[in-house]
Amino acid sequence: VQLQASGGGLVQAGGSLRLSCVASGFTFADAVVGWFRQAPGKEREFVAAIFRRGGHTYYADSVKGRFTISREKSKNTVYLQMNRLTPEDTAVYYCAADSRLILSSIAMPEQYDWWGQGTLVTVSS
Repeated sequence: VQLQASGGGLVQAGGSLRLSCVASGFTFADAVVGWFRQAPGKEREFVAAIFRRGGHTYYADSVKGRFTISREKSKNTVYLQMNRLTPEDTAVYYCAADSRLILSSIAMPEQYDWWGQGTLVTVSS
């Protein structure tokens, strides 16, 4: 099982980026997929998740209304569209997945079995 995250970069405040997470070795539709981020000196925090099969989505309050998580089954890829970025969004973003996760655990990074390598997002003011 491998996850490959990409799409990070440098963007000005108010701008947008789209992160991608491609999976190999399993099907995203059978797993919960989450995006987490970790800023320097801070703990890894939950950003968004999309649930298996039904595709229900969940967001941290800090990104609700600005970020959108989505899934493209034909490409086995999950996206994180990030709009109206602020410097507080600067972090390394990770995608993670787990095939057995329950709803109450989606914001807990320790509950995810599989992780991508992270992609850096830097938002300048």
